[in-house]
Amino acid sequence: MKYLELDFIISPYSRDAADILMALVADAGLESFVDTPQGVKGYVQTGLFERSVLDSLTDIFPMDGVKVTYRLAEAEDKNWNEEWERNGFEPVRIADRILIHSPEHHNLSPAEYDIVIDPHQAFGTGTHHTTGMILERLLGMDLGHKTVLDAGCGTGVLGIFCTLKGAKSVWAYDIDRWSVDNTKENMLLNGVKNMEVVEGNASILQGKDAFDLILANINRNILLADLPSFVSVMHAGSQMILSGFYVEDMPLLVQKAKSLGLNYLNHTEKENWATLLFERL
Repeated sequence: MKYLELDFIISPYSRDAADILMALVADAGLESFVDTPQGVKGYVQTGLFERSVLDSLTDIFPMDGVKVTYRLAEAEDKNWNEEWERNGFEPVRIADRILIHSPEHHNLSPAEYDIVIDPHQAFGTGTHHTTGMILERLLGMDLGHKTVLDAGCGTGVLGIFCTLKGAKSVWAYDIDRWSVDNTKENMLLNGVKNMEVVEGNASILQGKDAFDLILANINRNILLADLPSFVSVMHAGSQMILSGFYVEDMPLLVQKAKSLGLNYLNHTEKENWATLLFERL
């Protein structure tokens, strides 16, 4: 998977301006951010980048007296797992019940659910706020004997957790070959045998049997485009958890979901990231 790196310069810089910028440029496909002294660096998959959308957003920034410029370059290919280890990446605990860590971490205090993730070239280890919020939701759900779809699985952490919590089966997909291969490796690390992962996009859902639960931690634009495909593999009573977007994106997603026959149940949010829970009527 190839990423582009965009180095945004905010003048004059402020934390509020940086937060607004990150929320805005997500519409252009950017999905990961790193703070810098003068602004932020953003990352976007090459095939999902919408430069015209980005330029329209940055040309007229919605803060008086603030100007935003950016430099664009290909992101360096590197082993991000080694970078995190070198810089002190620590295991993450969620709700004092889930422990997510790499194979290199040993002698950790035990948790009810122990998940080993070796992300290799991936951005993220399953510890982003959106992933954490979905995992917290899943903790409170009865997954016993349920069939689960993990759409855009990344490292496979969500699907793997569902199997550990008693799901009957998990079917996962991602558009990137590295994600498919990485998920398979992480399945082996966690002893998961009732999960299948394939390469593709939402179009491969055509003709699939309905799932009891759908998980999709993707950016807003892809979710809006893929919602009809998700609904096509839901039966009455199926539930769907969406994340990967900002709080201000919720009304648009709720409106789209309702137009497809879904019932909005509730949402959670953390540091302006959000999750939504729906049920098919």
